[in-house]
Amino acid sequence: MRYSDDIIEDVRMKNDIVDVISQYVKLTRKGSSYFGLCPFHNEKTPSFSVTPSKQMYYCFGCGAGGNVYTFIMEYENLSFGEAVKHLADRAGVELPKIEYSREAREKAERRAALLEINKQAAQYFYYQLRRENGARAYQYLTDRGLSNETIRKFGLGYSDKYSDDLYKYLKGKNYSDDLLRESGLFNVDERHGMYDKFWNRVIFPIMDVNNRVIGFGGRVMGDAKPKYLNSPETKIFDKSRNLYGLNIARTTRKNYLILCEGYMDVISMHQAGFTNAVASLGTALTSGHASLLKRYTQEVLLLYDSDEAGIRAALRAIPILREAGVNSRVVSLKPYKDPDEFIKNLGAEAFEERLGQAMDSFMFRVSIAEGEFPMEEPQGQNRFFERCAQMLLELNDELERNLYIEAIVKKYRGRYGISSEDLRKRVNTLAIKGTPAEQRIQPKSSGEMKKKKESAGEKAQKLMLTWLVTYPGIFDTVEKYLSPSDFVVPLYRQVAEMLYEQKANGEVNPARLLNAFSDSEEQREVASLFNATIHLESEQEQNRAFADTLLRIKEESLAERNRTWDPTDMNGLQELVKAKKELEELGRKRQQLHISFE
Repeated sequence: MRYSDDIIEDVRMKNDIVDVISQYVKLTRKGSSYFGLCPFHNEKTPSFSVTPSKQMYYCFGCGAGGNVYTFIMEYENLSFGEAVKHLADRAGVELPKIEYSREAREKAERRAALLEINKQAAQYFYYQLRRENGARAYQYLTDRGLSNETIRKFGLGYSDKYSDDLYKYLKGKNYSDDLLRESGLFNVDERHGMYDKFWNRVIFPIMDVNNRVIGFGGRVMGDAKPKYLNSPETKIFDKSRNLYGLNIARTTRKNYLILCEGYMDVISMHQAGFTNAVASLGTALTSGHASLLKRYTQEVLLLYDSDEAGIRAALRAIPILREAGVNSRVVSLKPYKDPDEFIKNLGAEAFEERLGQAMDSFMFRVSIAEGEFPMEEPQGQNRFFERCAQMLLELNDELERNLYIEAIVKKYRGRYGISSEDLRKRVNTLAIKGTPAEQRIQPKSSGEMKKKKESAGEKAQKLMLTWLVTYPGIFDTVEKYLSPSDFVVPLYRQVAEMLYEQKANGEVNPARLLNAFSDSEEQREVASLFNATIHLESEQEQNRAFADTLLRIKEESLAERNRTWDPTDMNGLQELVKAKKELEELGRKRQQLHISFE
């Protein structure tokens, strides 16, 4: 259940979008809008616009857009309900208590209880580190060079060598065995009953992006196995969708995030000043991790250990990041194994310099492939360039593929005499053959798939929706020729219906319309419908563009009705014939279509 539309709109209206976004982005007024550097992607020229009259924002660089709710959801990584509460608190609006169903209430209460148990456990572990029994663990952390401030910042702790300490502590807080079992902090068997999962370990609390403890990692003190132990997946902890350190790294707002292997890598890097470092949680990088990274950055530096396992991890991560639309580069730490070792030996300045030398991820794959073939032999060289051609075929963008062909040739021409034409021919030959390399390209999921090229009909519908929002005065003219059903893209039709309804009620309000979409991706797409652009200088150009757009929409509408018409429907046939005549008549009088964009 959600808040009523009136309450949602009241909160939105009391949070002027320029005031809210100005707290996060430096804005400069240009005409009727404000511009600044987009907080959702890396750019040097401001393309992020905020329009007070629409109470909306839109980035012409990355397509991010929406109303004040969308911005808070995207920037603060909040759900729609959380964004409403955040903005209500900001404006001093008291929200009514929502009546949940019994099932929903019990689910929310159980989740809250699990979060509280994890918070209590983190506090207990932190306290234990400073007791006499935690001296060895504390010594381990300080020997690794961690300061008290860093230990406090990450909430590091210790689980005692007795396997029922935490259990007794939490039972003393009156938690049930059923809830404690669900927390993932305990093991259960017939012989021992319920006992602590973590004991005699340095503890690393795992927090979500909102700084809530959702799980733990533990490093054993001694030679017991496993060396590192992580919380199992629970109702509040999904390791494939959380990254260690992201709760801190997300606030740095640097142009990139650094992805490394483990807890200590992240902590030591943060202590050295590299507060944009994160790590996956004892698992290989997943598409969920990549999607999470995409919320906060457009580029990731891969900083895995320089051994064979680290190289394999980097090679696995590169295509996953690419599929999510995240650029990646690979940092070489040689001759050192990990960032902690590098920084201790060469210092933070040298580490910063090494980050600047990160290799393009595609060329990194090429360099690794080179080591797999006997390059002193012609046959080895031939197989290597065959592999390069296979990798090049994975690039769907022709310009990108040509740029990488030139980069490969530039790197290897001197040693092996390869030319751009040679490599391009090899790529084309493989493409014609239908090489298995093409089949190895993982299909994109619906959420990650690159958008297909926009058709002329879709552009026309978006442009008309933008005009209707920007110049509501044209509604009377448009309504004579178009109804919402003429917008054949389902989302566009839904938005058109809402705009027409708003017009009937006396006010066109795009920011309020967006309240109906609680998913941030939907909000982004709807926002793009109100920000289509076309450069028109004269009144004659305006009229021509309006007529062309109107005709294109009607043509698309007729084509869609013709496509879905049932041949047995005679009434439908009559409607089609009538619509066709109306379109022909509209085409004849297009010169008479006049509009005023004021």
